[in-house]
Amino acid sequence: MNNQNNFKLAMLGLVISIFAIGCNSQPDKKTEIEPALTAEPVVVKADMASIKAEIQALENDWAAADNARDANAIAAFYSDDAMSMSNNAPMKVGKAAIQKEMEESLAKRTQGETVAYETLEVFGDENTVTEIGTAISKDASGKVIRTGKYIAIWEKRDGKYICIRDIYNTDAAAK
Repeated sequence: MNNQNNFKLAMLGLVISIFAIGCNSQPDKKTEIEPALTAEPVVVKADMASIKAEIQALENDWAAADNARDANAIAAFYSDDAMSMSNNAPMKVGKAAIQKEMEESLAKRTQGETVAYETLEVFGDENTVTEIGTAISKDASGKVIRTGKYIAIWEKRDGKYICIRDIYNTDAAAK
């Protein structure tokens, strides 16, 4: 009987030892469930200095068309669905309405008057850029006759920026 009790105690000890070892051992690498990996979104910052230079080049071309009194060339900078909000005038919707306003404005300019645009700031991404800029108009002698400011929203379509919205106005005359 003593041998049977010793055998039972030995078996009980063996079972407890196996159980204790099983609870303390590391799970097999093959059966371990790994947490799902979540990738952080990759954010690519736009090269705003390059975009600003590209927008300034467009503004230089715009000024050349403006100074040549070429309303067709100016209208080409706008998308067909553009909106323009000029100084002391109702909003113009669509390229045709904007072009008509440009034709009327250019016809009123004095001979020799020129304009230059300066891009001060751009922000956005590669596809949609908001530009803040200034305009300076000079008479034939080079005297500043008017200054103004504008905001233009450019959208990249078919690989090139086109103006989809703008608002501009002139500054009050110096006293």
